[in-house]
Amino acid sequence: ELIERGYIYIAQPPLYKVKKGKQERYVKDDQELNSYLLTLALSNAQLHVQQDTPAISDTALEELVKSYMSVQSVITRLSRRYDETILQQLPKLHAIEKTDLNDSDKIQTYLDSLLILLNNGKPSGIEYRVGFSTLEEKEYAQLEITKIVHGLDHLTVFNAEFFESTEYKLMNEMFKKLDGLFTEGSYIKRGEKRQPVTDIGDVKNWLFEEARKGLNIQRYKGLGEMNPDQLWETTMNPETRRMLQVRIEDAIVADEVFTTLMGDHVEPRREFIESNALSAMNIDT
Repeated sequence: ELIERGYIYIAQPPLYKVKKGKQERYVKDDQELNSYLLTLALSNAQLHVQQDTPAISDTALEELVKSYMSVQSVITRLSRRYDETILQQLPKLHAIEKTDLNDSDKIQTYLDSLLILLNNGKPSGIEYRVGFSTLEEKEYAQLEITKIVHGLDHLTVFNAEFFESTEYKLMNEMFKKLDGLFTEGSYIKRGEKRQPVTDIGDVKNWLFEEARKGLNIQRYKGLGEMNPDQLWETTMNPETRRMLQVRIEDAIVADEVFTTLMGDHVEPRREFIESNALSAMNIDT
């Protein structure tokens, strides 16, 4: 009844405390932390891609870095199903359309370009094979990339549905923004410091490394790590706290999960753990 009336709330404490000099701020999650670091990183930053072109800065540079970060988030999510090393190469290639999957020449050209990227700087003990196949019950061919790690094959398949997905289209949008942008002499500058870069990943990583300098970032495992003053500032103060209302549908789902994990039947618990183990992040040990 308490849940039905909306009387149950869960405190939403911050995940991080960031200290810079004498200034402190609480950050609720990884997304807010990245947003804060990005703001710091872009301060007085300029990307020089060619000697005879104006530097990229402010909003334009922010858009490029945010686009890269969005694609990286997509790749992290997709890596539960597809090989991450292969996914990282897709935004570097011209898009392949679903209709191209009926053209063996276009498929082979795409796969040849992908193989070059995969072989560039690959660790020893790893090999790649690329190919495609057409199933009788499918209208379009599917791409098949085999990653061979010390003799063991790991197959990744990309079908027409993947190339029609929102995630792949986001990768292609980033390719359009970055195609031909970087040259041999490209560099990123922040204040008086400068660093050679070859792609937007280099830009983002260096800027964030610079932004983190001078910061003390503390990650909280739980409320038990906070002292009384911190508990008041982050969780108890009615003017600043964040609360999540528990609804009846939340209670139903929670009851189902509790029954699965704490019930007497072993098989549902095993299936739940096997299905979700690789999705777990920020596990404290």
